[in-house]
Amino acid sequence: MHWPIIRVKVAERSMEPALRPGDWLLVRRTRRIRPGQIVLARHPGRPEMLIVKRAARRADGGWWLESDNLGAGAVDSRRFGVVPGPLIEGHVLARYWRPRTGAAPQG
Repeated sequence: MHWPIIRVKVAERSMEPALRPGDWLLVRRTRRIRPGQIVLARHPGRPEMLIVKRAARRADGGWWLESDNLGAGAVDSRRFGVVPGPLIEGHVLARYWRPRTGAAPQG
């Protein structure tokens, strides 16, 4: 069974400033994507690897996905081309941060 909403943790800097390493994302599983949305997809050359990118535009057979932070040496459609539609897992609904544990209360 696939849950309709999953959570993933951002690991790289390719989507800064919108997303930073350590951010957690809630992703709605859907293939109904609009340009400008941040999406979770499988890397076309390494389907076991999940990537978080911005859906720049629809292209023949899929989506052109881009990083927001070009200076991070990001891997996106400029490197691997169009991402086929079936490799799109969903779009990001929300970003959150996990509370720090073990912190002493202030006051």
